Amino acid sequence: MPVPWFLLSLALGRSPVVLSLERLVGPQDATHCSPGLSCRLWDSDILCLPGDIVPAPGPVLAPTHLQTELVLRCQKETDCDLCLRVAVHLAVHASLQAQVVLSFQAYPTARCVLLEVQVPAALVQFGQSVGSVVYDCFEAALGSEVRIWSYTQPRYEKELNHTQQLPALPWLNVSADGDNVHLVLNVSEEQHFGLSLYWNQVQGPPKPRWHKNLTGPQIITLNHTDLVPCLCIQVWPLEPDSVRTNICPFREDPRAHQNLWQAARLQLLTLQSWLLDAPCSLPAEAALCWRAPGGDPCQPLVPPLSWENVTVDVNSSEKLQLQECLWADSLGPLKDDVLLLETRGPQDNRSLCALEPSGCTSLPSKASTRAARLGEYLLQDLQSGQCLQLWDDDLGALWACPMDKYIHKRWALVWLACLLFAAALSLILLLKKDHAKAAARGRAALLLYSADDSGFERLVGALASALCQLPLRVAVDLWSRRELSAQGPVAWFHAQRRQTLQEGGVVVLLFSPGAVALCSEWLQDGVSGPGAHGPHDAFRASLSCVLPDFLQGRAPGSYVGACFDRLLHPDAVPALFRTVPVFTLPSQLPDFLGALQQPRAPRSGRLQERAEQVSRALQPALDSYFHPPGTPAPGRGVGPGAGPGAGDGT
Repeated sequence: MPVPWFLLSLALGRSPVVLSLERLVGPQDATHCSPGLSCRLWDSDILCLPGDIVPAPGPVLAPTHLQTELVLRCQKETDCDLCLRVAVHLAVHASLQAQVVLSFQAYPTARCVLLEVQVPAALVQFGQSVGSVVYDCFEAALGSEVRIWSYTQPRYEKELNHTQQLPALPWLNVSADGDNVHLVLNVSEEQHFGLSLYWNQVQGPPKPRWHKNLTGPQIITLNHTDLVPCLCIQVWPLEPDSVRTNICPFREDPRAHQNLWQAARLQLLTLQSWLLDAPCSLPAEAALCWRAPGGDPCQPLVPPLSWENVTVDVNSSEKLQLQECLWADSLGPLKDDVLLLETRGPQDNRSLCALEPSGCTSLPSKASTRAARLGEYLLQDLQSGQCLQLWDDDLGALWACPMDKYIHKRWALVWLACLLFAAALSLILLLKKDHAKAAARGRAALLLYSADDSGFERLVGALASALCQLPLRVAVDLWSRRELSAQGPVAWFHAQRRQTLQEGGVVVLLFSPGAVALCSEWLQDGVSGPGAHGPHDAFRASLSCVLPDFLQGRAPGSYVGACFDRLLHPDAVPALFRTVPVFTLPSQLPDFLGALQQPRAPRSGRLQERAEQVSRALQPALDSYFHPPGTPAPGRGVGPGAGPGAGDGT
């Protein structure tokens, strides 16, 4: 679409030089050449396929220089397109006739035209210029960057190339605001236009990054981390055949160059090739290096190897920009391996050396370095295939050989002695620590009872609280009602019993008339009979796990029994459960507390004092249970051996 003349004037300025641009009338492309030459333009564009360079069969006519000039192609006096005229200077390097290709690229447009040129024999002077051919013209957008290549078809020499930046329109500006960059488009409110961001590529097509249709005016904000030198902007009105304006404003921006190196990555493609991947083309130098674990900086390989194939340092502007180990995925993290460098000479002569901080130590060697001392073993590993080949070509190879096994062999006896000593010392300390820890924490005790009534539950709670004041860790279902409801009585008791016995604890069976009745039912029928017991009665659920321990003789040492004076006589407890001690409380508190101690713990002289302490804590609950307010007698017996004086025979 033709660009209005006032926009061209704003972009190009009003100097006489600019306003005197040559104007071409009409839409057709054309070509003309120097006097004496004959040339013609093919009717249509051709495919842009340069092909490979081929040997010249004799003298050929070849491009030697490219020259460009801005001209205007106008449909009307004030409606013109900016156009780029290209002049190709020619010299005879071989034939008197040539087909010259002009390749034009300005994102997103690419064109190739074919010019056929002939030189009269009288003008032929080998190696001398014979004139030029001019092409009118390649249309280009204001602000765009254009690239032009010229070569013959077939191609006998490397193509010529030329890059030119066209002036930009004044309504597209770039401004910075802290870490952000603003694209300011000062167009009218009614103007609809397209905006595209892309990465301009030296080779291959541009890579689109972002596109949007907008209505002016607009301010587009970019984060500074998105900037790279090849990030370009393209703007065009949303009209048929509109001319697109391109600018690349970040080529010299230091932040853009820093972001480019941060985004660059080295990738291992095959054993002998790697790729430097980055958003933009990078002029850089690469060098081989190696680094020991914890070593810094990376040291050059001596003797040097071809840098095209191995892990590299990448430098730009004499500054290290990127350093990566390309074999990290196959080798894993850095470790104490030895790099063996094999160099190959004529007649299959080869030599091996081990890379060390002091240089490359020849193998075998009598030097005092670590690699020299282990040289014989390293060579054996290399021959037996235990080393990993990192790189190989006609000049040499690079191998990674494990070093850890030799270090282990050398220090095996020393480490074995140290480990044995440390193990013995640790065992002694662990035993002492466990003993002290067990003594400090106290023995675990699981208290099981039958919930005969609410008064008996309060009595059990008082006993459990009193035992907690001693070095005992007491578990009782009264304090775990939520867990009991969630897990169920059988699962809860089974878990508590297993944990208590695994920790060397003790299970306390607190017998009452209701408990004796439940035990008798289990022993007679093998199942628990129905009864008015609450949903949290773990004693009923526990019998299925407790009875096997007694029937199989595992109970002694892990179980004790107890009952309260005046509530139940010990003889009322079923005979099976009397295979473990059964104590009456509080009359036999000292013996009861002694049975709750660790099996091999010495009898404490404070046992009587602790028994008195528990008795004092338990007495108010006993008085409340056996002499409730307003009643002259306990009247609590409900089972065998119960009633007044049931515990008098102790």
